Amino acid sequence: MKNKRIAILDLGTNTFHLLIAEILPDQEVKIICKDYRAVKLGEGGITKGFITDEAIQRGLTALTDFKNIIVEAQVDKIRAVATSAIRDAKNGKEFTQMVLKQTQIQIEVIDGNREAELIYKGVRAATKLGHSCALIMDIGGGSVEFIIANDRELFWKRSFPIGAARLMAQFHHTDPISENNINDIHFHLKETLAELQQQIIIYKPDKLIGSAGAFETYADLIRESNAAPAENPEQSAIVFDTLQLKQTLQKILLSNHQQRIETAGIIPLRVDMIVVASVLTQYILDVTDIHEVMLSTYALREGVLYDLLDN
Repeated sequence: MKNKRIAILDLGTNTFHLLIAEILPDQEVKIICKDYRAVKLGEGGITKGFITDEAIQRGLTALTDFKNIIVEAQVDKIRAVATSAIRDAKNGKEFTQMVLKQTQIQIEVIDGNREAELIYKGVRAATKLGHSCALIMDIGGGSVEFIIANDRELFWKRSFPIGAARLMAQFHHTDPISENNINDIHFHLKETLAELQQQIIIYKPDKLIGSAGAFETYADLIRESNAAPAENPEQSAIVFDTLQLKQTLQKILLSNHQQRIETAGIIPLRVDMIVVASVLTQYILDVTDIHEVMLSTYALREGVLYDLLDN
């Protein structure tokens, strides 16, 4: 039986990700390529429900690049999924049609529940969830997915429209972010996440798992501050020192734009969005009183891959 190559495209609000994997006859997965493009699809239009012409062009350029890589890799199957920015935009369908015409890539727009399910599959493949409940959090640009699950069962999931690009556009108005801005975000989160707080009381998760994204930045900042060697790229899960994590979040909140630009460990895409992501992370740590925090480097794209293997 011939090895099969699959390309996964995760089309998020801020970033488009490409994952190419080879499936061996015993269903073992070999990663061939991981790549991403910072497209900022939500920039300028996310709070108004549309994708700007500039953002559309960035998206098309990124997907044209990815299609060239996919062709060169001699991929057998392409699966492209789109999330918050595209599903919520009035011109989201128009964008997917333009992509199909220009690249022959068919995009599947998934809802928030399906997105959460796929994130769970990715995190489950990366970490040892165990029998006790974990709270999984995936901070995207347009939405944030929360999942309560263990290694055997997904108990509760929901997607909330409180992604970093949305929170930044709505609430981050000073540099550094002001106490008033933070308080406004906290008030918004308390109202928006009422159901999450009820589910936490019911299931009592004992660990928080951050899925890629902002949590990778936290890990990079902690590693830089400890002058530690780079993480093994094959490592799919990292346990945080919770005190160091909280100190890192506080440093981010006290920093200004220029300081973050000059900080090793923060990629350009996240220079500003990491601030509201930190407010959100700190809020979740405070309201849950969870003391064990992990990073899963696997996220939606890996979840799509493992979902294909399951079916």
